[in-house]
Amino acid sequence: MTTSTEGSRLNPLHHRPGDPTYAARHRLPDAGMDPLTAFHSVRDETMLDGNARLNLATFVTTWMEEEASELYREAFDKNMIDKDEYPQTAAIEQRCQHIIADLWHAPDPDTAPATSTVGSSEACMLAGIALKRRWQQRRTDTGKDTSRPNLVMSSAVQVCWEKFCNYFEVEPRFVPVSEEHPVLDGSALDAVVDEHTIGVVGILGVTYTGAYEPIAEIAAALDAIERERGLDIPIHVDAASGGMIAPFLQPELEWDFRLARVASINTSGHKYGLVYPGLGWVVWRDAAALPESMVFRVSYLGGDTPTLALNFSRPGAQVLLQFFLFLRLGREGYTAVQGESQRVALHLSSAIGDMPAFALVSDGSTIPVFAWRLRPGHTKNWTLYDLSDRLRMRGWLVPAYPMPDDLAELTVQRIVVRNGLTIELADSLLDAIREETAYLDALTSPLPHPTAHPAFSH
Repeated sequence: MTTSTEGSRLNPLHHRPGDPTYAARHRLPDAGMDPLTAFHSVRDETMLDGNARLNLATFVTTWMEEEASELYREAFDKNMIDKDEYPQTAAIEQRCQHIIADLWHAPDPDTAPATSTVGSSEACMLAGIALKRRWQQRRTDTGKDTSRPNLVMSSAVQVCWEKFCNYFEVEPRFVPVSEEHPVLDGSALDAVVDEHTIGVVGILGVTYTGAYEPIAEIAAALDAIERERGLDIPIHVDAASGGMIAPFLQPELEWDFRLARVASINTSGHKYGLVYPGLGWVVWRDAAALPESMVFRVSYLGGDTPTLALNFSRPGAQVLLQFFLFLRLGREGYTAVQGESQRVALHLSSAIGDMPAFALVSDGSTIPVFAWRLRPGHTKNWTLYDLSDRLRMRGWLVPAYPMPDDLAELTVQRIVVRNGLTIELADSLLDAIREETAYLDALTSPLPHPTAHPAFSH
């Protein structure tokens, strides 16, 4: 396919009588084309995308079984908000909510408020709004000022929390990560929380390294602050990745509603929930943790519909896929799938950690995600950005990026192991890393145009 300023020239084999010669690229064409021609035009362009199975940058599911794909196709048209038209889909959403609330040890899983969302970012927004409104109500009830709310979190949070603070006028208070404190661990909380703090965000699976922030230690630190200063500050756990790992691989770890200070938790169904993109979940401890003012009851298509999510119309298909997986795998199946991903992650991290050029930053023993750095003093001729580019030439997307704030001078490279990355594929990747590292180590001087840009954005 060739291109011009007016559009992309159509392949003559796909062109049909009456079709235009070009496919418009930036303006709506005056006339349409045969659906098969349009299909080939779009599919030909997307061939330039990378192989999703070799994308080790994303946490998002890139493969499901054929039965799931068939179920997906049959449910493309289901609108999650239309509970009157699709009551069984609505019932299945509630079943999923109860299952997840039970996994996270909610005091009463059948009554814990929850909702599906388009993804974890929307779930985080809802949880943040609930924290803010609960704080405002407590302040109003006692006649105190409700201006200047703040939210405390690690500098390694996902960007959705910066968006939340920006959109909903909350001051973000970032606790910088450092060599001594690579995650938020509660040690610095006393210095940053005050009576205007609406909550603390703990991360179960930091995107930079895969590490778990110790939620129990954060809760203990806040318990001490309440005893000493009278500040009752709740925790929201951003478990976008770890929320569907820890219940299966680290069931003894207390990070969820077993801790009384945890008010809400979110996860991504489309990450380690193993569902195709477009699904998140948020669960609150109980009705007291979710302000009633956040629940809207609207008349829609002949029915009374309570709605909580920020988005109104949204796909119902991914919710059905989540329930399919709960039925398909059960607790034993999820444990086996997540355990295999972790086995592959540990296999990869062990081999990379043994290479003279690299030192591990994390090893994949939490979620199946790990990161490494160049060993200090190994070379001045190349960086991890260069290795990332060399691997990209071979089809592998393995991002390199700087750590946040006080560790910003440290560049790391990271692999996310998802279901479908087999040991055999992992060994092929290791071969590629060894070969490209040997190529770079053979350089006698720095590359003439070194790669100096992050290959991934958080």
